[in-house]
Amino acid sequence: MIKIDTGENIVIIFDYIVNLSIYSLLVSTPLVIRSYINHQPLKKLHLWVAVYAGFVSVILVMLSVKQQGFSYDIRYAPIILVFTYLGPVAGLITGAISLLYRLYSNGHWPAAIAGWALIMTVFSILHVYLSLFPPLKRSATLFGAYIILYICTVFSFHILQDQPIFHIQYLLFVMLGVLLGGLLIESNEKLRRIITEKKVIEKTLEASESKYRLIAENTSDLIMVMDKDHSISYFSPSHEFILGYQSLKFEGTTLCEFVHPDDLAMFKDTIQRMLDNMEAHSMEFRLKHKEGHWIEFESRCRPVKGDSGLIEHIVIISRDISERKKAEEFLLQSEKLSIVGEMAAGVAHEIRNPLTTIKGFLQIQKKEKHPIKYSDLLLSELERIETITSELLSLGKPQAVQLTRTDVKELIAYTVEFLSPQVLLRNIEFKVSYEESAFPITCEKNQLKQVFLNILKNAIESMPNGGMIQISLRKEAEDECVILVEDQGCGIPEDHIHRLGQPFYSLKEKGTGLGLMISHKIIKQHHGRISYRSKVNEGTLIEVRIPLIK
Repeated sequence: MIKIDTGENIVIIFDYIVNLSIYSLLVSTPLVIRSYINHQPLKKLHLWVAVYAGFVSVILVMLSVKQQGFSYDIRYAPIILVFTYLGPVAGLITGAISLLYRLYSNGHWPAAIAGWALIMTVFSILHVYLSLFPPLKRSATLFGAYIILYICTVFSFHILQDQPIFHIQYLLFVMLGVLLGGLLIESNEKLRRIITEKKVIEKTLEASESKYRLIAENTSDLIMVMDKDHSISYFSPSHEFILGYQSLKFEGTTLCEFVHPDDLAMFKDTIQRMLDNMEAHSMEFRLKHKEGHWIEFESRCRPVKGDSGLIEHIVIISRDISERKKAEEFLLQSEKLSIVGEMAAGVAHEIRNPLTTIKGFLQIQKKEKHPIKYSDLLLSELERIETITSELLSLGKPQAVQLTRTDVKELIAYTVEFLSPQVLLRNIEFKVSYEESAFPITCEKNQLKQVFLNILKNAIESMPNGGMIQISLRKEAEDECVILVEDQGCGIPEDHIHRLGQPFYSLKEKGTGLGLMISHKIIKQHHGRISYRSKVNEGTLIEVRIPLIK
């Protein structure tokens, strides 16, 4: 039976604990110093680390535990870590330094040299196969190999074979040294990576912020960030250049204070709609200059969501369009003059034809001194002149507009009923379909009735042999009414469709083109639009879109 002195065993354990404490301090000291000193890495740093690890091993040898003439220390803990992180070259340097001091300070050279040579050889071979493993797994494998080699050395040289508890304590403390040193190194490396990544992120953010600040401070556009209560939380320096206000003027104020009263309702409605739908919107409104006049802006508003997924801010980028508006107005006036000239030429041409007919027949009547034989023809031509002048007056003279809420179905029903006698005579049938029960809009009833009459009359006149006219109504996107009128008439050549709506352009023999032109004008006043699709001898599809009201 093996007898172990309990008091001596406690002293040995205490010595090992002291070894571990000093070892931990020696491992952590350069790591801490490295974290505080920002310098360029040394050339061949791994060799300097190997030398330092050898110095640590020397200190551990100096603190070795003496047992029956043998010296035990945990110097192989730093050697295993150097092999793990720096490879065989650095590991051999550390191991050589520790061996030299071990031979200098203690006896039993054969066992020390043989054990050292065997361990260095096995560690170097294992490193080749463990190079792809993570550090902790490499160190665990090397320590497992060290245990096997240590046991072989003990039995080969008959070293304290009667005290297994002592060997177990020794291996346990070497394991603790490897584990403790590995954890210190890994935690430091992880912390260093975090700090490095943080510095990279900070530099990236600084560079990005600098770029955005450069853009915001030098752009001529107005950039502002508005909260949901319309208060301004950021405004670019361009506000002072364009509107004349200093930055302090906007602090604690709402944007509504600077919006033109006539644009305020539209502005608030657009912002509220954007908050409800979480979609970007564009709008035009006027802002007050410091000197009192108003400047027109075209703005792009985009909602910004917070961490909760709700909209917290609205980014508004506005551009001064005063000069553009002036240019558009100038172009519009030029276009009006051009249209007036074209219309004057067209009017002269259209009225001259019937006047020529009347003049010719009157001259014949005068020569023959007979009663007027062609009174019906003359009256017809005079009526044509009256029609042209009436349409010109309705086109040029401002009409009194009285907007009322009505249903598109009622207007279609009235138009269909009004034209029913005419379609019966021409063997034409109306087919009306509605996808919804109601299509409420705000409009001037008589004007829209005129539009539908013009469209349906054109469809009827394009079908001399009879047929069917399909009229359908549907909602689109919940805020738009779509009216489709499809006939089975002669159709329109594709290269002529783009001219529909121009004054005095018509495919009918006695048409003036003013009916469609007036229709386009009325639909545009109601914020709608008209489009055409047609094939010759197959028919025409006319699509009218008008905004619905809730």
